[in-house]
Amino acid sequence: MKAPIDFYFDFSSPYGYLAAEKIDALAAKHGRSVQWRPMLLGAAFKLTGAAPLPSIPIKGEYAKRDFLRSARFHGVPMKIPSVFPVSGLAACRAFYSLNENNRVPLAKALLRAYFVDDVNIGEPENVVKIAAGLGHKPDLSDSSLKEKTKSEVDAAIAKGVFGSPYFVADGEPFWGIDRFDQLERWLAKPF
Repeated sequence: MKAPIDFYFDFSSPYGYLAAEKIDALAAKHGRSVQWRPMLLGAAFKLTGAAPLPSIPIKGEYAKRDFLRSARFHGVPMKIPSVFPVSGLAACRAFYSLNENNRVPLAKALLRAYFVDDVNIGEPENVVKIAAGLGHKPDLSDSSLKEKTKSEVDAAIAKGVFGSPYFVADGEPFWGIDRFDQLERWLAKPF
């Protein structure tokens, strides 16, 4: 089997959510698996000087329109959450608390709760409720889990991840849902 695709995303990223709904099918089409790797954009923003799109004058209003237009384009249901953006820290910790077989279903449930059902996943109690609905009981205050999350975020930044979604296929990085077509072409035949 070919090398997996590394899929980096932030739980508060609308474009990350859209990619999360599509990446597994794209990978399977090309005989690949996906390594889901949530990270925290806030940590990358500290290094790059970037800011969440909605907070940038003029660009923020455009981005909100683009989120919804992109969702329609990709056939993915989406609403702009009433509290946006939020910290993805609790969601990351819950994700990393699980074994690999249970991580992706939780990630998808958290993303859909936020971007479809308007559940604030920045609030740890909501993350715990969603995890409980899947039969999990993450202890978000566990110190080893805090360290695991920090090490995963640090590793993402060390690999050059600065946005969401961010894909790495065969060592080649692709940033953004708007690079999805390039990623697909790369998987078919690297250029």
